Amino acid sequence: MLYQRSSQLFVEAAKVIPGGVNSPVRAFKAVGGTPIFAKEAKGAYLYDEDGNRLIDYINSWGPMLLGHAFEPVVNAVIEKAKKGTSFGMPTALETEIAALAVSMVPNIDKIRFVNSGTEACMSAIRLARGFSKRDKIVKFSGCYHGHSDSFLIQAGSGAITFGSPNSPGVTAGTAKDTLLARYNDLGNVKELFEANKNEIAAIIIEPVAGNMGCIPPANGFLEGLRQLCDENGALLIFDEVMTGFRLAKGGAQELFGIKADIVCFGKVIGGGLPVGAFAARNEIMDYLAPVGPVYQAGTLSGNPLAMAAGLAMLQEINSDAELFQRLEEKTAYLEKGTAKVLADNNIVFTINRVGSMISVHFDANPVCDFQTAANGDNETFKKFFHGLLREGIYIAPSAYETWFITDALTYDDLDFTINAINKVAKEL
Repeated sequence: MLYQRSSQLFVEAAKVIPGGVNSPVRAFKAVGGTPIFAKEAKGAYLYDEDGNRLIDYINSWGPMLLGHAFEPVVNAVIEKAKKGTSFGMPTALETEIAALAVSMVPNIDKIRFVNSGTEACMSAIRLARGFSKRDKIVKFSGCYHGHSDSFLIQAGSGAITFGSPNSPGVTAGTAKDTLLARYNDLGNVKELFEANKNEIAAIIIEPVAGNMGCIPPANGFLEGLRQLCDENGALLIFDEVMTGFRLAKGGAQELFGIKADIVCFGKVIGGGLPVGAFAARNEIMDYLAPVGPVYQAGTLSGNPLAMAAGLAMLQEINSDAELFQRLEEKTAYLEKGTAKVLADNNIVFTINRVGSMISVHFDANPVCDFQTAANGDNETFKKFFHGLLREGIYIAPSAYETWFITDALTYDDLDFTINAINKVAKEL
């Protein structure tokens, strides 16, 4: 495949945009080479600026559950745009999508819409601190909750030491209130609670991690976190920006039967437009301004275009009783076929999957946290990524990202993908 136009565009972009991209992973630094510039997309396919067609396994990092340019979503946005794109005033549409979301997700009474997953998680942390009147939070190594200062923290020298910033611009004062734990290590979390008695406001976690590849929670792990929070007066926050409305109608809470105190949403809930949201039971949400003391605001929150797209998406999900079964079957088919061709070609690998989230790790050992994810053979991944790209398959340009399956994929697309993986595996 030729990428002359994309390469040209990247050179031009780098002159006026830092690194040539508006989100770092798009720059291909983890895999080398020049990023692909998208021109349009439809269903399961991307079309780049050079005219290449690619089967898409990123799907805008998750939102395109039903495929690109999904007609009900597109039509909803067009019709709403004709009537105005922003008002800075309440609209009936906001109540309609809020009521639908609350009806679909267990254990929430009220929801507030914001503009991104980052904003949702940032607001959820502020709300948890205000509600609990405590300052510290526990997050997990390898879990990404957006680029708010509290979340850009790496581990200290010991299991129960304070974190330290891993991005310039994050102050030590901010970092001291973020405690870092190991994913799937309940004992480690218990140590943090013992060392910080009556100081921890909340645990925030991706119930299925998606930013170190797809990593499912170990048996009993989420249940253990719920118990720890109950015993210590802390709140449990599920970051369901990826998993919300993707793993089930009610997201990970429904799938695993675990009640979170606050839930964060993004991606699918916006139908592909910039939307985030956070939700909880009444007593917590009523701590928010204008009825409570915790302040949060946004000029474009509840934007009518975003609300129209999100409502159309949620209505489709809510009315399609077989959607999640189809997604499960398609992703399982891809997992089985991929595992077979990699094994047949003597490639060392591990595949993790939960529902329509899946990742391939080039390591024989179980991948259960950030440390084990980091053990994968990144050089092999780079070759794998570029080999698939050459075959017309677009996966995330990082070994630390999950693939997102869309219902628009056909079994012919999946067979094409498995055959492409077989070709590439012969070269690895």
